[in-house]
Amino acid sequence: MQITLKVNGQVRSIDADPDMPLLWALRDFLGLKGAKYGCGIAACGACTVQVNGRAMRSCVVPLKSVANAEIRSIEGLAGQHPVQQAWLEEQVPQCGYCQTGQIMQAVTLLEQNPNPTREEIRAGMEGVLCRCGTYPRIEAAIRRAADAMTTKKAGSP
Repeated sequence: MQITLKVNGQVRSIDADPDMPLLWALRDFLGLKGAKYGCGIAACGACTVQVNGRAMRSCVVPLKSVANAEIRSIEGLAGQHPVQQAWLEEQVPQCGYCQTGQIMQAVTLLEQNPNPTREEIRAGMEGVLCRCGTYPRIEAAIRRAADAMTTKKAGSP
């Protein structure tokens, strides 16, 4: 079945089973390999992408539910987002497997709450697992990105 997706600002049509998880459409049909397969049951967050501005676990989202939705994957950030910059500055990555899911969850958090408290960061990032345990660095990176985004917004004309 032909399904139209809007991914990272581009309209794409694929011929796929409407029940196929979005993760496989992104990876196998569109060549966007950023979202990772971790658990297949939305428990780890490695596959997190944004759908209409909400963080969603793409391993359990059927294509039919996101046809014509605004989908943003890590590739849509193009390495330029303040969260990505803060990730590098705080030296968050270890094995790197969870990073795209962590970053997409953090971007969503900061878009919804530009100045989160420590508790709000922890609650907002719940459910995206890091097997290397870099949670303190993740929290520091989110705080740094929030500060950078606030400063940038305040400096805008």
